[in-house]
Amino acid sequence: MEEPDNIINEEGMENKSAKQSKDPKRKAHDTVSDSGVLRPLKLSKKELFKAPTVEELNQLKEAENLFHCSILKMQMEELLKEVALSEHRKKLVDSFVHEVTDSLQSVPESEVVELDDLSWLPGVEVPFLLVSLASKGKFHMEPPASIDVVGSYPLGTCIKPRVIVDLAVTIPASILHPMDAINQRYPRKRALYLAGLAQHLCFSESVGSLCYSCLHGNRLRPVLLLKPPGKDSSKVTLRIHAIPPPDFLKPSRFHPQKNNIKTEWFTGVANKQQESSGPATPHYNSTVLGDHLPLSHLQFLSAISSQCPAFGDGVALLKVWMRQRELDQGAGCFCGFHASMLMAYLLSTHKVGKTMNAYQLFRNALHFLASTDLTASGITLARNPDSKAPSLQDFQAAFSVVFVDPSGHLNLLADMTAFTYKQIQHEASLSLKFWDDPTVDSFQALLMTSKAMIRTYDNVFQLSELVNLQASCKKLSLLNELMDHSGNYVLSALPLILSLLQRGLGDRINLLAHSLPQDPEWPVDSAPPKHKDQPPLNIGLMLNLEQALSVLERGPPADNPKAEEFRQLWGSRSELRRFQDGSITEAVLWSGNSTCQRRFILLEIITHLLQLHADIPESCVRLVGGQLDDVIKVSKEMGTTGEEESLKVVQSYDDLSRKLWQLEGLPLSITSVQGAHQALRYTQVFPPVPVKLLYSFFDTKKNQLGLVPRKEKPCPYYITPIKVIVHMEGSGKWPSEHLAIRHIKAAFHISLGELLYKHHNYKCHATPAYLDVYKDGLAFRIQVAYHREPQILRESLTPEGMLICRENAEAQALELETQHKPFLTSTLHGLQQQLGCFGVVCRLAKRWLASQFLLEYIREEAADLLVASLFLHPAPFTPPSSPQVGFLRFLHLLSTFDWKNNPLIVNLNGKLTAADHTDIKNDFVASRESLPTMFIATPTDKKVSVWTKKAPSVQMLQRAVMLAAESLRVLETHLIDSSQKQDIRVAFRPPLADYDVLIHLVPQQIPLLAKAVDPPAITFQKGNFRGEPSGSGGALPVIDYDPVRLYLSELRDAFGDLALFFYDPFGGTVIAVLWKPTAFEPQPFKTSLMNARRVEVSGDVATTVPNIEAVLQDFRIIGEGLVKKLELRTEKWAV
Repeated sequence: MEEPDNIINEEGMENKSAKQSKDPKRKAHDTVSDSGVLRPLKLSKKELFKAPTVEELNQLKEAENLFHCSILKMQMEELLKEVALSEHRKKLVDSFVHEVTDSLQSVPESEVVELDDLSWLPGVEVPFLLVSLASKGKFHMEPPASIDVVGSYPLGTCIKPRVIVDLAVTIPASILHPMDAINQRYPRKRALYLAGLAQHLCFSESVGSLCYSCLHGNRLRPVLLLKPPGKDSSKVTLRIHAIPPPDFLKPSRFHPQKNNIKTEWFTGVANKQQESSGPATPHYNSTVLGDHLPLSHLQFLSAISSQCPAFGDGVALLKVWMRQRELDQGAGCFCGFHASMLMAYLLSTHKVGKTMNAYQLFRNALHFLASTDLTASGITLARNPDSKAPSLQDFQAAFSVVFVDPSGHLNLLADMTAFTYKQIQHEASLSLKFWDDPTVDSFQALLMTSKAMIRTYDNVFQLSELVNLQASCKKLSLLNELMDHSGNYVLSALPLILSLLQRGLGDRINLLAHSLPQDPEWPVDSAPPKHKDQPPLNIGLMLNLEQALSVLERGPPADNPKAEEFRQLWGSRSELRRFQDGSITEAVLWSGNSTCQRRFILLEIITHLLQLHADIPESCVRLVGGQLDDVIKVSKEMGTTGEEESLKVVQSYDDLSRKLWQLEGLPLSITSVQGAHQALRYTQVFPPVPVKLLYSFFDTKKNQLGLVPRKEKPCPYYITPIKVIVHMEGSGKWPSEHLAIRHIKAAFHISLGELLYKHHNYKCHATPAYLDVYKDGLAFRIQVAYHREPQILRESLTPEGMLICRENAEAQALELETQHKPFLTSTLHGLQQQLGCFGVVCRLAKRWLASQFLLEYIREEAADLLVASLFLHPAPFTPPSSPQVGFLRFLHLLSTFDWKNNPLIVNLNGKLTAADHTDIKNDFVASRESLPTMFIATPTDKKVSVWTKKAPSVQMLQRAVMLAAESLRVLETHLIDSSQKQDIRVAFRPPLADYDVLIHLVPQQIPLLAKAVDPPAITFQKGNFRGEPSGSGGALPVIDYDPVRLYLSELRDAFGDLALFFYDPFGGTVIAVLWKPTAFEPQPFKTSLMNARRVEVSGDVATTVPNIEAVLQDFRIIGEGLVKKLELRTEKWAV
């Protein structure tokens, strides 16, 4: 869907400059230079201090009362200018309509033929599916009785970018017969007349292209789409409707309870016992009746809109809002015509005032949609309906959603399902919530963000091979519905299938929505597409996470009358079960041991219900996005995506924390134990898994306490150190010199290790910087902290003996590790407890960043905050409740957020007020040049953005944005299009074509090789085996040993001034090297700057250039035993 911000064109710019030049008030002189550059307004002192006019005072008061800030008012005004048709576009439309009208008036007459005789139509197909071939009647062609422009264009509510102008061509009364209402005779004549027009227009020079479509997915209402020739073909589409004379058939004939399709004719089977009336055909009746009313509807809307100056703008805003939510096109949509009728209803019932502006009209329309349930009680525009008009109760008995037109005979929302209206209600209430939140950019959320179904709903299921719905209609006995929908088995079966799923899913979901079958388009020389050729039907679910993953569906007690209904719904899956409270009830048990497996319970429920009740095979139902789990699975054997492993880590940490608190014998008491590792906030890409060691794989240290890798063996299993910060109490005994503090901390590490070994038999290894503790098969790295140490590092004495305080990198790094990181870990741990999907979305996001070589530039903490913002500030969505939707929104955020002009504010724990948001934005604008490229503000970090202070650079952020946009496009295309055979892992494979050198590594020496995006078929023994490790004792394993990381560190230290090095830390087999652009520039010869350079003498001048041959040789030497080969991209640079 094209967004309104993409429709700015040269016409709009011309209009703006023209309006500025004609503005009578406070006229500015020479505000635009000859080159088109805007100049500041030059006002005289008298003009500058002139009292505001009444109009200006009203605008200021309006901005104060209606908007959080005046910028929202200006944004909406600009949007309305951009979507409005320019004068140039209107002239083009008028000219095209005039040419087509002239051409249509010269349609030649033809001989009278039988209705099924198509010999007079060579080269053109009839846009109609002949469900029943037999049909009585005569037909011939004549010029139209009249041609009228109807719809949004004459009403003034037509908006860009999709400009569609409706042309109603009235079929002459001589072609029609009073009995054409029955058995599809009128729709067939309508389609034939349209085909005759198409045949005539094929030879018109004023028409560029023409094709068939149908109005809002209704196959009984085909239309002809015309585009002008040449460069203007994309600027307007003319939609031709063939309609009967307005008073041709009496409206009472199309009462919702009347029958106009005879069963005997539809089935072709004679039935002597069939009643003469037959079943009601309300949808068919509303289709035929709707063709009689376009002119009267236009007349009604024109009268209403003339009373309210802002009517057109209010409707335009509502149309943009609907378009961004994909609700304005397809079968059962809420289109622009419905938006106009809704606004007319609000005006005619005095729910809005005639003097209200567009924003008030738009807001009131949203409020009405959010608070009024048209599925329970309908509304009507009919002021004084005639005596034969149906009552609201008649309409409600026949249709799911009721909105009656001014005639009192037509339900405008006859084709809409109750589920679509519930979706509109949900979207309206959500929009009002964001509108009322001063911290949300409501303009962006309401009108500028496209809400594609795959990014809006937690789970999306696809129903493919729709031809199977024929069997569903048979199973569900839907002959009457098939007759009513003229054989369209998709629309006939859809409401019952959705109701069935709603019953089965119950409390597991908050909302069920479905995609609207789109209007097909096909060439005039081709037969209309069949119903089975439609794209798959998408069903979106908004999950209630408290219930969605439950393995048990508990029903009523066995002796309850509802038990039979429960058994009928679930079939053989229902069984009697006795529960711990002694009750015996019906129940259904679904499979799923891990969270990953339980995410597929909904798929299991849906396939079971559809197969049992609708004969839809399991192969036709597909869960969109479940494939993403594969890239973060901890292991193939366990089949889990890390939730259970993360919980075990947290439980082991909690136990260690408790034991640390209970230690006695320390010189100072412990004041806090805080986790400072991503595994403790559930966001580690691959959480640490308790490991049982194979001792024969290692050598033993001399003191017999620890293990070391063997040279001839592959790299051992990687054991992640889980960092824990232990703060000791303050005391006057702490020294005031930072080196002495480090010695004290080292002594604490030794003391803690001895006490843990003595009381709990934990193997420990103390170093001056930390203490490693091996517990439950996991390695914890304890770091003692003193709260005044960062401040002491900032203090220094001047030669005069004065104590000064200066910021330095060492103090900042220590503060980051001992204060900021523990606080972030505990906060995000709490967020995971509230929103159970947070951790797995973080892990998917970081897996993608790592696979694209970006994780070293966008820190893991920054990535966690990016994902946290999706949950805390989800506008215009609800917080994600599934991994795939959260990951897609992460890519969308990264690729579309305006990093240059806006800070990303993450309101952790809700501590930031609206005033804080304003202050952060103002400070950001004032200091933009000195702030990081990616600025993330939190309640404890409003001005610095500590997690992005050093990285990413402008270039790396631009690359991240580009890769995120492309990955999002590829993923959404692949996930929605079931015909795509491409593996979704393609979005996780880095593009290597841009790099200068590729260093291929020996697979045996890569510790996390099994975690690669494309893991190898052959794996290597890593010194571990299956089994539960002991809680304590045993030898200390090799901790945090990653030879690739050590190799990278050496490369960056040695050659960081020449090149950038990129690597996927989770099993990557390639290090990508990119030479810096400045690396090959000759430098003046200096003996101190000869690292990796050689001398070149030109005349009397000696310069140095990089010695690439030696550098490449050093790559091999430094990585001996680790480097497999170098791949040189010599087409990009010369050796």
